[in-house]
Order: sequence, then C-alpha cells, then structure tokens
Amino acid sequence: MPWVVDTRLLLDIGLDDPQFAKKSKSLLDGKRADGLLVCPVTFVELAPAFAGQTNALEEFLFNLGIDYREEWTWQDSRNAGVAWAAYARLRRAKQTAGRPVADVLIGAFATRFQGLLTRNPGDFARFFPNLAIAEP
Repeated sequence: MPWVVDTRLLLDIGLDDPQFAKKSKSLLDGKRADGLLVCPVTFVELAPAFAGQTNALEEFLFNLGIDYREEWTWQDSRNAGVAWAAYARLRRAKQTAGRPVADVLIGAFATRFQGLLTRNPGDFARFFPNLAIAEP
C-alpha cells in the first residue's frame, strides 16, 4: 500500500533546500517500494513552484516515481470534515495554532493509505492520531 507524500518534502527536493533536500529524497527512496502518491491538494500546492506549468509538475512527480492521479473520495471528505471540526473547536478555545485547511485535507486523504511522509508530523498527528507518519 502506498505512502502519501506531503507537499513540504517535494518542495525541499524541487527547490534543492540545502538543509532538507537530501533527507527528504532519502525518505522517498526508502519508501518507494511501497508506492508513493500525492493528494490532489498537494498537486495544487506545488503548482506555483512550477509557474502553473502542470506538464512540468507532472514530469517532476513522474521522475520521483510519485503517482499524482489518485482521486479524492467521499470518505476523504468525511474524514476531513471530522478533523476540521475538531480543529475549529480547539481554535475557538485558543488551544491550537492556525493551520491551513490543506493540511487537514492531505491528512484525511492519507488515512486511506499506508501513511504520510512529512517533516511536519505535529501538523497531522493531533487531528489524525491513527495515521502512520514517517519523517526524514
């Protein structure tokens, strides 16, 4: 079963981040045999790094061995709704920092798969406690 790759790891690699690119690539290399894919939200988040050139973005993901065509499901929406409601309750009570909805969507999507590859595990673990998370 494949792993879902978080946007940040791909930006590390694509932008050749001096601190994280090698570590992020190593994590992907270690999980590639299980399969790698991205959430449709990640595809959207990556688009600006490729100036909206979706062909270049698809080539980048293909060259990394990452599937980018997995569809969003109704169950993904249900999982995201539960997590976003939990986030909103905590936010109103000032018990959590602001998080972009994209993280909730990516985390919800990842629950259908083996887990999530990210270097921001705290952004996901609180709202998806059963989600397997691997970091570089």
